[in-house]
Amino acid sequence: MKTSKLFADRHLTVAEVNPNLFGGFVEHLGRCVYTGLYEPGHPEADGNGFRKDVARLVADLNMPLTRYPGGNFVSGFDWKDSIGPKEKRPRKPDYAWDAMEPNEVGVDEFVKWCQIANTSPLYVVNLGTGTPQSAQECVEYCNFPGGSYWSDLRRANGAEKPHNIRWWGLGNEMDGPWQICHKNAEDYAKVAHDAAKMMKMVDPTIKVCANGSCNPGLPTFGEWDYTIMDRLFDVIDMLSMHIYFNGKDDDFPFFLAAAERMDHLVESAIGCCDAAAAHHQSRRKVDIAVDEWNAWSRAKSEGNQETKWQVGRSLVEETYDLSDVLVVAGAMMSMMDHADRVKMACIAQTVNVLSLIMTRPGGPAWAQTTYYPFRMMSKHGRGGIVLRSSQEGPTFEVKKIGEVPFVRSVVIHHPEKNEVVLFAINRSLDEDMELQAELGSFQLECVLEATELYHDSIDAANTEGNEMVAPASIPATRLTLQNNSLTVSLQKHSFAMVRLALKK
Repeated sequence: MKTSKLFADRHLTVAEVNPNLFGGFVEHLGRCVYTGLYEPGHPEADGNGFRKDVARLVADLNMPLTRYPGGNFVSGFDWKDSIGPKEKRPRKPDYAWDAMEPNEVGVDEFVKWCQIANTSPLYVVNLGTGTPQSAQECVEYCNFPGGSYWSDLRRANGAEKPHNIRWWGLGNEMDGPWQICHKNAEDYAKVAHDAAKMMKMVDPTIKVCANGSCNPGLPTFGEWDYTIMDRLFDVIDMLSMHIYFNGKDDDFPFFLAAAERMDHLVESAIGCCDAAAAHHQSRRKVDIAVDEWNAWSRAKSEGNQETKWQVGRSLVEETYDLSDVLVVAGAMMSMMDHADRVKMACIAQTVNVLSLIMTRPGGPAWAQTTYYPFRMMSKHGRGGIVLRSSQEGPTFEVKKIGEVPFVRSVVIHHPEKNEVVLFAINRSLDEDMELQAELGSFQLECVLEATELYHDSIDAANTEGNEMVAPASIPATRLTLQNNSLTVSLQKHSFAMVRLALKK
């Protein structure tokens, strides 16, 4: 068995893992909202029409925030259409996804869903067809206590207390040529600057994210990010970046190298932020939000042409298998390795669309394979301190990247729990790997938990009534503990988590 070696020490740290790294995303796209989280008449529907089975699965992920309502959808969406009595709300074509939007779920309803799903909104304003004034009015509607037109309208609509939405997105993917009212960097920077200023006039406590690059393959990558940072440096709180990991069918090694692709995205964004800070002669470190990311290789966004202009038409429903577990876990490890600057992330999406959770209309909800690494890392990674580590071992060749290690891992120290957590993936398709983790000045007491996600077939997926990939215990025979060293045998194409108690 080949060996990979990891070296980490309690005195060499990166930063604490921000809980907002484990955010979700709900867009009015496909069946994410309609027959996803919202399905009046379903046996599990509550009084507001939200599926309790879906809310329970989301709540178990402990997502501190959920980005909403889009996505490409938001660039042609007027938030005012989705408030007030439902019977008076207009049905409008959604030109981003060739669907019909009934506006049955709006900001007031979404806030109610957040309360039962154990999350909070990151609300994205429309800077495509929308204006800075409309964005300001949205903040006033949501956050102003009362006594103004928009806040009193909110109260009349049943929300007496302000929603107090803290995080706001300044449009969506405005660098993308596919976007409704796509803009160049200078034009977007001007409208986003005006919107941020006007929104903070209403509520100076809010935080705003500006659009960085939505695709590292675009010709404007890097140039766009620096321009946005330079023009918005004085008004924004984070720069958002998007990335989807593709290549499953045509370049599988590149697909598996998601962690290294995330490294490149994040480090490029940090460079642009710091270059802008230097230009402004400032020591301020602007943080990164990867607020739309996931594996996406096979599902098509066009959908069946016969379903055009229908509500909740099936779009972008990817069935995730074990290889996607390696991709999602690897990307999360990368963000943890950059925890000093990556302070927020939103996996796309939460339900049915490139999702952690799937549903059948009128039927059950179930967890996809990628649900489990996200849940494990959310539960045992957040709040801990990432250790700066180095690793050596066997590698595989990836075009455009070079040599990539089969085994990638990250170590999290929880001082208050007197515990260390190791997350690791083995990306070899046919060989088990031994991981030897030398943990510096730690004195290891015992193994608290050792769990893995594995199936003999890397194509194994979870479908309705058939869960093929789920957490299972790693046998003690595959673990060795000695003073400050852990050795664990990682099965081929698997994800593992080992929690270690430290000697007091």
